[in-house]
Formats: sequence, C-alpha cells, structure tokens
Amino acid sequence: MTETERLRASRWSTVVLLLLVGIFVVRISGEGQLVLPPQPAGAASAVPDDGRDTAKGTAKDADAVPSPAGAAARAAPALPGSTATRIRIPSVRVDAPLTRVSLDADGWIDAPPAGRPELAGHFQGSVTPGEQGTSVIVGHVDTAEGPAVFYDIGRLAEDSRVEVTRADGTTAVFTVYGVKSFTKRGFPARSVYRATGAPELRLITCGGAFTRKTGYQGNVVAFARLTETRKAA
Repeated sequence: MTETERLRASRWSTVVLLLLVGIFVVRISGEGQLVLPPQPAGAASAVPDDGRDTAKGTAKDADAVPSPAGAAARAAPALPGSTATRIRIPSVRVDAPLTRVSLDADGWIDAPPAGRPELAGHFQGSVTPGEQGTSVIVGHVDTAEGPAVFYDIGRLAEDSRVEVTRADGTTAVFTVYGVKSFTKRGFPARSVYRATGAPELRLITCGGAFTRKTGYQGNVVAFARLTETRKAA
C-alpha cells in the first residue's frame, strides 16, 4: 500500500466512526413509542421497546455492496471539481441546501449542525459530486422534533435520480443502483468508499436497529453513479 493509499484508508476510517456514532438523535413519539425511519429491504428492525438489544451483525455485510446495473451501468463523463450547493431527490421529496463538513480539531468529521435538520453536508475529504471518484454526502435521519433531511433515504429504489447542483452552474445527475443497511461491526468501509473508476455518490444517514440506550445501530447507504450532466440555461 502506498503512502497516499494509507492516508486515504485512515481518512475513511475516521468517516466511518463518525457516521456510526455521531449522526443520530433519538426520536420518540408523543405516546412514548420509538418512531423509526424507513429501512431498505432486509435491514434490521427496531429492538423491543423494553430495551433488550436483539440486533445482531450480518455476517455477509461486507459482501453486500451493490454493483452498478440497469440505468447506472454506464457512467457519464466526469466533471471538474465544483462546490456542491443543493441536493434534490424527487422520489423521496428531498430538496435541501448543502453545507460542507470536514474534520474537527479532534479528528472527527463534523455532521451538519444539529439545529439545522434540513441541511445535508458534503464531506470535503471526498471529491465534489460529479468528479472522478466517490463523493460522500451525509445528513441526519431525524431529530426529537421529527424527520430530518435524509429520513426517507431507506425508501430509495434502484434507478431513482439524485440531482446535485454545483456552483459552476452544472447539475450532476446520479442514478441509484442500490440501497443497503450496514451494522456497525459489519460496515465495509473500503468497499463503500472505494473508487470504482467512475464518478459516484454515496448518501449516508443513520439506520438499522435501534435501542434507547445507544441509538441507531448502523447506517443506511445509497449507492449512485453519475449518468447525466445538465448546464444552467
């Protein structure tokens, strides 16, 4: 492994730690019941409300990263770098401004501000959306007040479109080719974040099983590939 590869692997390890323990807020209904967001097919469910943790890691998690197929099989040409300003996902009614998130003084990646649940954040340690490589956008799934920006990411179906507006006037259009839920222990970081040889996007929020004591037990990840570029009129 080269020095660049070692640095890149270390950076992604930091991202995984944050996403698994940092982007969640327990949400409880007015009746005191857990209210969980939609989950991809086959994802772990909520644990019993008595607090017993019955969630178990999936042994095949690391083998479950999807491969592009269908509409996403053929990538559009990569774009030059440009700051992402807004994300739209029509099928799940996401239309949100983008902020930039990076590492804090302790080496953790910052989540979007907890008081701004409508914001999503582009991780500056990854390429900008549309560039060659894998870009990462994170967002809260919910707060104590209700659903946040990525609440419905678990509902995304294959061939759903994700549109990212960029400061240079272009819109990078990605096609979803898979949505998976990964446990903490089974999170396949290298596979999720690896460069595939095409411009790709990962949308990440909290998900999986849930306990009142520790919150969400994993992450929901949407995998998408650049398939179209639009320019402002």
